[in-house]
Amino acid sequence: ASNGIFSSKSNDAATADTASTSGGAKSFLSGVASKAGDVVVGALNMIGVRYRWGGNSPDSGLDCSGFVQYVFAQALGFDLPDNSISQAEAGLRVQRAELKTGDLVFFHTRGKGISHVGIYLDHGRFIHSPSTGKRVRVDELSDQYWARRYVGARRPEVLSS
Repeated sequence: ASNGIFSSKSNDAATADTASTSGGAKSFLSGVASKAGDVVVGALNMIGVRYRWGGNSPDSGLDCSGFVQYVFAQALGFDLPDNSISQAEAGLRVQRAELKTGDLVFFHTRGKGISHVGIYLDHGRFIHSPSTGKRVRVDELSDQYWARRYVGARRPEVLSS
């Protein structure tokens, strides 16, 4: 079944189902999938929260990096850096074709450097806090605006261990 945002069986969960028959490998992969699922649930619960530059709480508003930082802290107790440039230096680099639920996706929305971050959901969708006057929402990586500005992705350590 699908709820329109991501399939009920994420890539991580599918990987866990088809993993080695040894209990240890399946348990490890299930744990990673569960963490990514917790991140997604936390992120989806933020839909509609208003954008505020420098914001780091849902009550006052969240900017893109504050949104990502807040979701990972609340969902997993994991501390990410407080700006998109520093977040882009943390974790493991991920190729676009290898994106998994919970990965951080980065964009250049002002000039050439990284200036925006979101959380990858599944099936080419990501969730983010876009800009002043807007609210946390889901967008497609394939949308022309985002496709032209995509810089790369990182997998936070907490989702790869």
